[in-house]
Amino acid sequence: MESVYKIYRVRKFLRAENIVAVEDFNIAINDDQPIVVTLAGESGSGKTTVAKMILGLEEPTKGVVRYRGVDLKRLRGEIWRRYRREVQAVFQDPYSAFNPLHRIETVLRIPLKRLGVATSNQEIDLIIRKSLEDVGLDPDKVLSKYPRQLSGGERQRVMIARAISLQPKLIVADEPVSMLDASIRASIINILKDLRDRKGVSILYITHDLNTAYGISDEIIIMYRGSVVEKGPAKKVLLEPLHPYTRLLIESLPKPRPTRKILKSKEISIYEDTATPQHGCKFYPRCPLRMDKCLNMKPPLISVGDREVACYLYGE
Repeated sequence: MESVYKIYRVRKFLRAENIVAVEDFNIAINDDQPIVVTLAGESGSGKTTVAKMILGLEEPTKGVVRYRGVDLKRLRGEIWRRYRREVQAVFQDPYSAFNPLHRIETVLRIPLKRLGVATSNQEIDLIIRKSLEDVGLDPDKVLSKYPRQLSGGERQRVMIARAISLQPKLIVADEPVSMLDASIRASIINILKDLRDRKGVSILYITHDLNTAYGISDEIIIMYRGSVVEKGPAKKVLLEPLHPYTRLLIESLPKPRPTRKILKSKEISIYEDTATPQHGCKFYPRCPLRMDKCLNMKPPLISVGDREVACYLYGE
């Protein structure tokens, strides 16, 4: 993705208004260097919009999304089929992603047939069984069932199995564990890391949960209202945050306090809506370290060591 913008035109009462969902976003993932890159931020920060543009479900308003150097809008024929195989998705809700009238065997068989991954039914059967085993499921117990007969964790594993059966180079995982119990989240995270390590699959991991981001990520990109505010090695960004917004995100994480049952409202104030300046830093109204120039000029991404941060506190 190069200098990508996504702007939605919405109508409010009697007037139309432009909503900038993603602004000047850049990312490059090479298939010979498997990596887990996390997009993190609050709801409405533009994470899922980025995912949709990478998957070809949304077109950028400005900028370009390329696959092997070719604009997605120009993909045709065999290169289009290759893109559909190599760039796969794992969504937040595993149940709504499946046709409830299809057995799991059919759910897994259809994409293999349509995208020409295998040439015979026997080969398809072998791929399906191997993919289920790779995510810790017993094919003999799962293939004949309907999605409704599986638990949430099992459905999510089936979704990952469907993705890896197509031999992808990139999996876009949009909040893949947010609807699962804590006891199951770790197993799904371990499966994704194993795909990177054993199969050379890169993961674009989208989440608002910084705890899972810390456990899975090589690199992390922090987004705020469509803009990148900080990016770099995940553990450095999360342990030594530079941008005031990243600091606030980390400080807002609930801390275990057995004697207290309810969070005070001030501890979740990070999610309160605030007007965004037209020309300056979008985080200005909520920033405890804001300066006058932050209101009038949007800070560029500045290199600070091995990471980048969009803040006037750094650089000259």
